[in-house]
Amino acid sequence: MSVTYSFALSEGDTRDFQVDMDAKPASDTAGLPEWTRLGHCQCSNCPLKKTDTSHCPAAVDMLPVVDAFRDENAYQKVTVRVDDGRRRYEKETTLEESLRSLLGLIMATSQCPILGELRAMAVHHMPFASTDEFIMRSVSLYLLQQYFGKRHHKTPDWELQGLVERNQRLQLVNQALWQRIHTFCQGDSNLKALLNFFSMASSVSYSLETQLRKLEAKLDEHDIGMAP
Repeated sequence: MSVTYSFALSEGDTRDFQVDMDAKPASDTAGLPEWTRLGHCQCSNCPLKKTDTSHCPAAVDMLPVVDAFRDENAYQKVTVRVDDGRRRYEKETTLEESLRSLLGLIMATSQCPILGELRAMAVHHMPFASTDEFIMRSVSLYLLQQYFGKRHHKTPDWELQGLVERNQRLQLVNQALWQRIHTFCQGDSNLKALLNFFSMASSVSYSLETQLRKLEAKLDEHDIGMAP
């Protein structure tokens, strides 16, 4: 499975990026910029070692996109088409929102051991997801995983504590990735996209109960909440 993002910028420039869900790690790292090396702003919770891995897997995968938009303004309007082979999405939006969607997918499909925890969400990728949609999908998928775990005689986590802890780990990774590219980018498009992604992860880590209450209220408004 692969997902293609096609950007049409306001000045007529077009840029295409394909994300392969089963892509292998880059074998040739010669000539890659310094900010992609594992030891450059390495995540505080990174389980990889510089003696075994020379470059950050997520940074290497993000490089083509970060490089392509390093000088661009985050709030410029773009038209983005996303094709995953099953359906096609198209939206006129800001470069920031579209990059958040693309970079989020790239990170989730990278060989990073921590970001790889999002791979199941990447398989069912939803471009341009809002915070509410991100919360709904994260919680729904996590609970489904707990259900399947219970069927295999594992202890389920119905209180979502593992989900909160997962997003706390993701926040540390996202902060480090932001620091990695900060000195490389002249424009703010990539930086704001990562901050946007960071904000979504924070909504699970620090305010999950508040977010769930909001979703519960919306479900009740449409009479599809849980019966008393």
